[in-house]
Amino acid sequence: MSQILENMSFQTLFDAAVDAMLLADDGGNVVMANPAAHHLLGYAQGKLVGLSVEALMPERYRARHVSLRESFTHPPKPRSMGDVGELVALSGDGREFPVDISLSPLVEQGQSLILVTLYNASRRYRAEQELRASEERLRLAKQAARLGIFDRDLLSNVLHWDERSRELWGLAPDDEVSFEQFIAGVHPEDRAARQAAIDRATDPAGNGEYSAEFRVISKSDGSERWVSTAGRVFFEAGRAVRLVGVMQDISRQKMMHRKLRAQRAEMESLAKQQVAVHTASAIAHELNQPLAAISAYSEVALRSLKTCPAASDQLNSALENCVQQSHRAGRTLHELLDFLHKGELVSEPMDINSVVREAVAIAQNDGYGGFHPVLQLEEYLPPVLGNRMQVQKVLINLLSNGVEAMREAGVPVAAITITVRTMEGMDMAHITVQDSGPGLDANSISRIFEPFFTTKPKGIGLGLAISRALVEAHGGQLWVDPDSRSGAVFHFTLPFAI
Repeated sequence: MSQILENMSFQTLFDAAVDAMLLADDGGNVVMANPAAHHLLGYAQGKLVGLSVEALMPERYRARHVSLRESFTHPPKPRSMGDVGELVALSGDGREFPVDISLSPLVEQGQSLILVTLYNASRRYRAEQELRASEERLRLAKQAARLGIFDRDLLSNVLHWDERSRELWGLAPDDEVSFEQFIAGVHPEDRAARQAAIDRATDPAGNGEYSAEFRVISKSDGSERWVSTAGRVFFEAGRAVRLVGVMQDISRQKMMHRKLRAQRAEMESLAKQQVAVHTASAIAHELNQPLAAISAYSEVALRSLKTCPAASDQLNSALENCVQQSHRAGRTLHELLDFLHKGELVSEPMDINSVVREAVAIAQNDGYGGFHPVLQLEEYLPPVLGNRMQVQKVLINLLSNGVEAMREAGVPVAAITITVRTMEGMDMAHITVQDSGPGLDANSISRIFEPFFTTKPKGIGLGLAISRALVEAHGGQLWVDPDSRSGAVFHFTLPFAI
C-alpha cells in the first residue's frame, strides 16, 4: 500500500478530488484545473488552462480582484473557506453564481503557485436568505404584536430579556436583569398563581407548556398592567433546565372584560327588574277580575242588607270590610306595578351597528357561542335614539333564543344573520335577527309574546314579552315573521335620533 501511495502522482490526486480545484501561478493564470472545476464553471475539459482567474468572475469585480490577488502573494498564507468573503463566479455561458473559495499557497522548484478550491454556495446563499427573511418576518410579527421574549436558565436562574420585556417591567435598557427583579415586579397577590403555573410546566410528568396571566408593577412609575406569558420548558435527563417564551401586555383586553362584566351585571339587573314588572303585571291581570267580582258581589250584598233591616250589624260590617280589603288589594298591586315601573328611560344617540357587534360578543362570552354570526350592516346609518343597555338586552335575548333552538334541534351549521337597514319610507332603523333552526309553528307564533308562554322545557316565558316592552318603550315595534321558511325570524324597529 505504501508503494502505491508513493507512486501516486499529484495529477492523479488533483483530478480525483470531488471539490473543484484550480492551480494558478503568481501572475493569476490557471495552469491546471481538475474535472470538477470544469464541471462547476461550465468549461470543456482543458479550456480553463491559460485563463486568468479574473476571467472567471464578473467584469465589475475584476479590477479590484487584481489588487487583492497581488496583496495575497506578499507574503502568501492559507485562507480557509469564508475568510475570503462573498465571491461571485462567472460560468462559461455567462451565468453568475456565488462561490466559497479557499486559498493554499504552494512553492514548487522555486515557483509560487496557488491552489484554489471552489464550492458552489448557491444553496447556502439561498438558505441564508431564507433565514434572514424568516428572522425579519419574526421580528415584524413580534413588533406588530408587541411581544416580549424571555429565556430563563432554570438551573442558575439567569434571565435574558429583550427590550420589550424590559419595557413591561419598567426597566431601563442598561438596568441589570435578574430573576429577583422579575419576581419583585410581579404583583404580590399574583405570585402564588404564577409559581403554580411554573410548577406545572416544570413537572417532568407534564408536557412542559407554560401559560400564566398576572399583574406587573412598573419599576419606573409604579403603574400596574396585566401581562400574559406563554412558553415551553426544556428537559434534560428528566430535569427542567430551560424556559423560553413570550409575554404580552393584555391590560386593554382585561379592561374590556371588566367593562363587559359590568354591562352583563347591569343587564342582569335590568332583566330581573323587567321580570318583576311582567310578573306583577301577570299577577295583576289574573287577580283583577276576581277582585272586581268580590267587590261587585259585596256591594250587592250591602245593598240587599240596606233594604232588609233584619240583617245583623255584624254581617254588614264584614261585608264592608270585604269591599275595603278587595279595594286595598287592587291598590296594592297597582302600587307595586307603579313602583317597579318608576324611573326614566335614559336615551341617547347611538350607533346601532356598534350595539349589534357588542351584543354578539356578549352573547358568545355568556355561553351562547358556537354559532356563526352573519352581520349585514348598512353603512353610514344615522344614529338611533335609545338606551344602549336595553337595546343590547333585546338583541342578546333574540340571539340566545336562536342558539338554544339550534342546539335543541342539533343544527350542524348554526348561523344567525343580523341585518340592519333603513326602514323604507320611515325615519327608523329596521333590525332583523334570523337563525338557522327549525323555526316556529303557527300556535307558537300566535302566542310567542304572551307572558309565561314558552317553547323551552325550562323557560319561564318572559324574555320576549320583556323585549317587546323594551322596544315599545323606545317608540319601536317587535314582531315575528309568520311566513318564514328558514328558521325563526324576528324584526324590530328603533327611531333615528333626528
